[in-house]
Amino acid sequence: MNKNTQGKPSGKHFRRDGIDPVLRSRARRRAVQAIYAWQISGGNGQSLIAQFAHEQAREIADLAYFEALVHGVLDNRRDIDEAFGPYLDRSIDEVDAIERAVLRLAGYELRYRLDVPYRVVINEAIESAKRFGSEHGHTYVNGVLDRAAVEWRKVESGH
Repeated sequence: MNKNTQGKPSGKHFRRDGIDPVLRSRARRRAVQAIYAWQISGGNGQSLIAQFAHEQAREIADLAYFEALVHGVLDNRRDIDEAFGPYLDRSIDEVDAIERAVLRLAGYELRYRLDVPYRVVINEAIESAKRFGSEHGHTYVNGVLDRAAVEWRKVESGH
């Protein structure tokens, strides 16, 4: 059974594989915020995680997944940014900071977390872009990720 950050079962949402999609979704939202903060002010993964830990405690999320996402994006940022090159209409640094954080997070999951279905990655990214980004930022994120997923997840996407 999946456990929340206090080690208690998280409730009725967990799947057979023990993953609670609600807690994962919250972890992604927090990770987008942490990555955005890192893009603006710098720092390292541990300081970002510590900065957001108090918010994790208030809104129960999958803390281990949050940490894995933040470290994964920071550790693989150059590869992720470079891989997005063919799918962007500008340099990654020119993409709006929120959309860039969403793309980097989704790019990490698409490239390094093959255990997460690509449709889940894209849907979660679109929701984060709608929640935090500009009015039409989610359409840009969707277009970039749709094209990238065809290449990065060829077997899964059936292309």
